[in-house]
Order: sequence, then structure tokens, then C-alpha cells
Amino acid sequence: MVQKLLSTFIAAACGLNAFAAFGQDAYPSRPIQVVLPLQAGSASDIAVRVVAEKLAEILGQGLAVENVAGVGGLIGTNRVATARADGYTIAALNNSILTILPHMQRAQVKFDSFADFVPIRGLASIPTYLGVPKDFPVASVKELIALARAKPGELNYATGGPGSPQHLAGEMFQEMAGVKLTHIPYKGATAAAADLAAGRVQVMFIAHSLALPFLPNERIRLIAFAGGERSRAFPNLPTVAESGVPGYDYASWISLFAVKGTPPEVVARLQAAAAKAMATPGLAERFEKSGLEIWDTPAERLTTVMREDWVRWEKVVKSARLGAVQ
Repeated sequence: MVQKLLSTFIAAACGLNAFAAFGQDAYPSRPIQVVLPLQAGSASDIAVRVVAEKLAEILGQGLAVENVAGVGGLIGTNRVATARADGYTIAALNNSILTILPHMQRAQVKFDSFADFVPIRGLASIPTYLGVPKDFPVASVKELIALARAKPGELNYATGGPGSPQHLAGEMFQEMAGVKLTHIPYKGATAAAADLAAGRVQVMFIAHSLALPFLPNERIRLIAFAGGERSRAFPNLPTVAESGVPGYDYASWISLFAVKGTPPEVVARLQAAAAKAMATPGLAERFEKSGLEIWDTPAERLTTVMREDWVRWEKVVKSARLGAVQ
């Protein structure tokens, strides 16, 4: 009798648990926070907000993008790495944060790029150019190098802060071109771009999206493309490598990640939704109008790219001695 009652109790408890699980709200049942550790208005910010808009439509919940800028992205990334792993806080991170800063600022990095984040999907690559102000007396990389060598340390280059993509691109340029420029760090790339256009600084490795407002009246002039091959937007513009710095190749990307420990079914839901969002008709064209290029990269491939970038930038940081650069 006791055994029968015990079996009945266990069965009822199991049924109750199953009912409770079945009755739980399906994910997502409330808005999702997207932490972007970079400045509002930056190239990454534009890409993330465009995709977040599409994800909100697919998931049936709002996605609120929160910009937590500072220290090249470390402040926001350190914070989101310890967020509650329930799928209601996800991160938008670029390759600089994940594969470069850990080599440059080990003491300040509180996260493990591979263990603390689960890839959701790649969103966009960010075309980067070498830009100068309208009245700056150089028209090519060769002329810039010649002027920098004639006036070592007198030319300033603007960045979004220590460890930012602009910083790395600039330091790599100095190392490979054999020149000395003075680093002028800003609190974000948007502010740096504005001062470049105003002529307060002479040089900046600048994302296409940030340069766009200043191109029609040539307040910023692009003299070279930072990537390994010529850009789609300006095919007649030579690369830095073609212009006197052989082997120079800088590229940047932005992707979405879940926090370590997020339930697998939630991660799968986010990955499926992101894949659908990235396949939205007209998305590539919308990116291009904003100075971006679509980089629809699934989670598996994203992990591989991260590991390749990690090895590549570790060598660059050591070679250029960037760990000591501020």
C-alpha cells in the first residue's frame, strides 16, 4: 500500500513538474538587452541597430541596444561577461575587443574571449580607410610617409581610445611604414572623426560609415583602403599595401554573442532568428548605404575566424610592441 502511494506521489510530482515546464512562457517573453561596448553612432552601432530591428520583428520582442563605451570596449565587455545567462542579455562584440585587446591590456581584461561568450552570428564587416582633413597637404600614403619621416612625432592620428580598431590600425601602420605619429585618443570613434573633419588632427584610420557625412564636401579625404584588397565602394582607391606599405592589411567585424551558460535551446533560438534576420531582402543594400558590408557568418565559422584572428593579432601586437602602447 505504501509503495503504491509512493508511486502515485512520484507520478503526480513528475506530472506537476512537466506541467510547470510546459506552462513556462516561451523565450523570449520580454525585451532583450543588447550590450554594445562601443560609442553610439559608430560603425558597429549602426550595424547592430539595423539587425536588432529585424530580430525584434522575428522574435516578437523588442531589442534594446545599450552603448557601454570606454577603454576600447573593455568596460562593457567585462560587465556583460558576468551578466545573467538567460538569453535576455546578449553582447555585440568586434574583433578588436575579442582578439586584440586581450593581448594588449591583459591586466584589464576580465573575460575569456572563447569561454565566456557563445557565438550567435556575424553581422557586418567594417571597411576601414586612411583619411586626412580637407586641407592637409598630402594626397597619397607615400606623401604621408614622407611628411611623417620629415617631421617625426609632429603629425597626430585620432582614435576611439587605447585598444580601439583605429588605434591598432594606426600603430600597425607606424610599425610597418617606419614612421612616428602622435596618438590622440578620444572617448569614441565618432568624436575622433569629427575632429579629423575639423582639421584638429591630421590622420585617422576611419570606418566608411563614420566618414560618409564628411565625404560630399571633402572635409575628410580618403587616400587609401586599409584592407588587403581594394574596397567595393571605392575600387579605384589603392590599398595601403599598394601605396608603399607591403603586407599591410587591417579589417574589422562585428558579431552577436550569448553569455556563457545560456540554455542551449535559447542559443539555438537566437541563432535561428539571427540567420533569418541576416537573410532579410535588402539588408545588404541597407548596409552598403551606411558604409558597411554584410558579413553573414554562422556560429561555427565565427569561432574559427576568432581563433585565426587571435593567432594573427597576437603576432602583430608582439611585433609592434603594442602591449605597452597607450
